[in-house]
Amino acid sequence: MSVQFGHWCFAGDSPSPDYLAKVDEVLSPYGPDRHGSYCDRGVSLLFYALNPTRESHTETQPYITPSGAVVMWDGRLDNRRELICILADSPSDGTTDISLVAAAYQRWGTECFPRLIGDWAMSVWDPGNRSLLLAKDYMGIRPLYYSSGTHRIVWCTVLDPLVALFEKKLRLQEEYVAGWIGLFPATHLSPYVGIDSVPPSSFVHLKNRRSTTRRYWDFDPCKKIRYRTDLEYEEHFRFLFAQSVERRLRSDKPVLAELSGGMDSSSIVCIADSIMRTGSGAAPRLDTVSYFDNSEPNWNERPFFARVEEKRGRAGCHIEVSSSERFDFNGQSHHLATSPGAVGSESRIRREFAACATANGNRVLLSGTGGDEVTGGAPTPSPELRDLLTRGRLKALAHRLKVWALNKRIPWFYLLLESVRDFLPPAVVGVSEWRRPPDWLNPRFVSAHHEALLGYESRLKLFGPLPSFQQNRSALETVRRQLGCNAPSSNPPLEKRYPYLDRDLVEFMYAIPREQVIRPGQRRSLLRRALAEIVPDELLNRKRKAFVSRGVRAAISDELADPSTFCNSLIVFRLEIVDRDKFEFALRSVRHSSEVPVIALTRTLLVESWLRNLARCGLLIGGNEAVPDPSPCEAHASFSAEN
Repeated sequence: MSVQFGHWCFAGDSPSPDYLAKVDEVLSPYGPDRHGSYCDRGVSLLFYALNPTRESHTETQPYITPSGAVVMWDGRLDNRRELICILADSPSDGTTDISLVAAAYQRWGTECFPRLIGDWAMSVWDPGNRSLLLAKDYMGIRPLYYSSGTHRIVWCTVLDPLVALFEKKLRLQEEYVAGWIGLFPATHLSPYVGIDSVPPSSFVHLKNRRSTTRRYWDFDPCKKIRYRTDLEYEEHFRFLFAQSVERRLRSDKPVLAELSGGMDSSSIVCIADSIMRTGSGAAPRLDTVSYFDNSEPNWNERPFFARVEEKRGRAGCHIEVSSSERFDFNGQSHHLATSPGAVGSESRIRREFAACATANGNRVLLSGTGGDEVTGGAPTPSPELRDLLTRGRLKALAHRLKVWALNKRIPWFYLLLESVRDFLPPAVVGVSEWRRPPDWLNPRFVSAHHEALLGYESRLKLFGPLPSFQQNRSALETVRRQLGCNAPSSNPPLEKRYPYLDRDLVEFMYAIPREQVIRPGQRRSLLRRALAEIVPDELLNRKRKAFVSRGVRAAISDELADPSTFCNSLIVFRLEIVDRDKFEFALRSVRHSSEVPVIALTRTLLVESWLRNLARCGLLIGGNEAVPDPSPCEAHASFSAEN
């Protein structure tokens, strides 16, 4: 992804050349293809281009519109042809995305944002009224952070310069940490107090030292798509899914796709191959990368991704993960980790992946993230039953209860209770055991951030949008929060794309009847039916992939041979995030194969590793005394002190 950086000093002063040189040093690895700049009356803009498409090679950014507004755009515009017909003076397939986006803003102002289909983040500086707009696509796939202070505003699509250049030592955003340990933090948060993230499907308007955030688009709960036959739903899904993959194959360099052996990634690769065989795919080649662990009995992926490789007649890059240093529990990385998601950037797995992508010349990575949430990965009848209940279709409800009860071999009354419980407040039905905060967290921390630790869970409403629509939107919000935790790649610089999160595809999936998505005995029914002739049967009919825990437990046991010594220097303990004794007990329990919430434990350890990294860099209030050796990040620490 390309990187945009902006610095607006309200007094009209320009940052020093030394300051901008250090920004350049931090950001250049993310955008190696072209650098652009703009400077005027206290506003300095920098753009670092990663050019994954043919049109992007001729772009010039920052881009100045006829009205004088300055636009920076990091993104991929999927409805180019439609906008070219409307906006371009001389329609051409070579028209750049940035020229179309600038023309759209020139004509429609902020009303252009819902018209921009694709993955993007953009900023618009208007020198006429001295205002700034920061906006992101509907999923928030591209990050965009900003820090608004008394004297200036700084914004960037990566956290690195905002953290390294912060005016003072950083204070931890505790709600972000709670969300990370729970089920991902809210999309408007960054890990630090004083640095915010532009939410998905929203724009932030900054003027007169004030900021307002406005949502510009959302799903329409009244939109319904109804066909007479299954075949029509299957054809529509197949068209939209192929369109989504084709949009993300738009590149003048070979595209790399994750191929895990699961249904999501395998479907993407098989559809991409069928597109490229017809000559309509833009990419010159599709490469794959797969991970395997021979030591994990519940994670034998090799036979499944090998079956896809056999079908396409080409093997991909295989990375073995069982013997790798998967976790950096002590925060020893030589690079600044600005978030927990950036920890471990120097692991062997990352190095092998970087070598694979570099050797292939890849600039784009396709991911199956979102497939479960969009196409019905959870085999539960509750959304369908709730819809029938709230619409008063009691006869149909009784029939479907009987069908599902026979399939799941449980009493129909139990299914009805499960469907009703989410309408009731948590105080009545309690919190599911798997969602409860781990008991090693400090009671003060749990009390202050209970909502974030529970994944911002809210009960369903009886009135308004159908319960299935409410649940779909909640699941998608979880994916948005997950994407917000991803750290952009600079080694190698890559643009990550998500075919299952295409807006047109997701709108369709939310507008069709729930019984098309999931059926008794067949989760992800529509996807399986629609791709039956494209994806091998072994992949479409395999059971859900098992959660991998053995390797995590082994890594914790191997790396933390003495939990007591390790816990003596916990930063999360001093910051009153965890209780030392209970956390040490949890670590010892893992070593003895006792039942422990492994995901929450791993995330807590990643938070500790991240905080140790920040402390070594001298960037964390209350953390430095625990980690005496700041040498790995001296450049960043001195950077902060000087600025």
